[in-house]
Amino acid sequence: MQSGQLIHYHIQPGGKMRGTIRIPGDKSISHRALMLAAIADGKTRIDGFLHGEDTLATLMAMRSMGVQIEQTEQSVGVYGVGLHGLHAPSAPLDLGNSGTSARLLAGLLAGQPFDSTIVGDASLMRRPMRRIIEPLSLMNADVHASDKDTLPIHIHGGRQLHAIDYTMPVGSAQLKSCLLLAGLYADGISRIHEPVITRDHTERMLQHFGCTIEKYMNTVSLFGGQVLTAANVCIPGDISSAAFFMVGASIARGSDIHLQNVGVNPTRDAVIHILKAMGADIELTGHKMVSGEPVADIRVKAAPLHGITIPLTRVALAIDEFPAIMVAAACAEGKTVLHGADELRVKESDRIESIAAGLRAIGTTVETFDDGMEVTGGAIDGGVVDSFTDHRIAMAFAMIGLRATDTVTVRNCANVNTSFPGFVEIASAAGLSIKQDATA
Repeated sequence: MQSGQLIHYHIQPGGKMRGTIRIPGDKSISHRALMLAAIADGKTRIDGFLHGEDTLATLMAMRSMGVQIEQTEQSVGVYGVGLHGLHAPSAPLDLGNSGTSARLLAGLLAGQPFDSTIVGDASLMRRPMRRIIEPLSLMNADVHASDKDTLPIHIHGGRQLHAIDYTMPVGSAQLKSCLLLAGLYADGISRIHEPVITRDHTERMLQHFGCTIEKYMNTVSLFGGQVLTAANVCIPGDISSAAFFMVGASIARGSDIHLQNVGVNPTRDAVIHILKAMGADIELTGHKMVSGEPVADIRVKAAPLHGITIPLTRVALAIDEFPAIMVAAACAEGKTVLHGADELRVKESDRIESIAAGLRAIGTTVETFDDGMEVTGGAIDGGVVDSFTDHRIAMAFAMIGLRATDTVTVRNCANVNTSFPGFVEIASAAGLSIKQDATA
């Protein structure tokens, strides 16, 4: 794809999902494996690394700070420079559309001896950063953002960070991970208290690289100054990407798909529980542990879905999957009600409004709230949906074509490459009648 091109999807109605699918590597784990391998002692091989635009932004950032990284189609090799081996970048670190990169690297950079600046694309430059700046400042970091608490973030190095005992105001794995990475450079024990449990990939990956982490209930503790040791990593398929195919197979009559080697971390599998509660036919087999992460194969067959009230306890753990889940809700009998998801408003787009606009465009009745929405399932018309350049909105509404009565066009889909390169090809091979066009 050439820079500046607009990508649009066109999905013909009908079809079903069949066959065996290998989902690309988990984006969240790819980011964390790369960052920790970079500051570990020794060489790490990362198999299954996601070569998406977001993770490649992290890779380029680490390279610009002196980390040697070798790339092949299937893996990357990272020559770690140690906890204190990074060098000052010669220019601002441009992290594209990746909020994970921006927030996690802010924590990592807060403890460095050099100055740095983080920037991104137009979407990322609008996303809120106050939630990381305030606790990093409490750790004695010198971190400043724009007057609107957005990027660019300027970090002045050479500060001795202090350990923090911090209760997070919101459930955010990115905030927690930012503070844990900063905690590696702090004196003493940093304790992070979560209001709700969030994904724990950072804790698992730190342990994989030899760091001692203590976890009790909703509290994670880390002693600063620990040395990380290189450890090869095998990254499973991304359950957030698998969610689109789980929904597609559930809503398309006659579907039967196998998703191989998918990460089923209990802080990420809420989408499975929610879909099952809606009546989805989902079976997990071949459970195993790989590089500290639980992995399984997932079989999904078509099933009649019904609306539910989504339990509040599941919301934070399925926050990235709600575009797909609400597409399933549009195809379910009755109403599906979501509350407690105000975090959706500060993603790559305001996902509450983006999802609602897309559903209305194909004839679904939706009511929105400050923290969620109510979707009334029914027949799906064709129509034109704007993804608002949000990769998860684009892929979710591509799948709804399986149940539509006419063509569904999804506009502005270029950012799908941030998390799922090859989505169109894989979805087409599985049975979705999808084509894309590009315009300058």
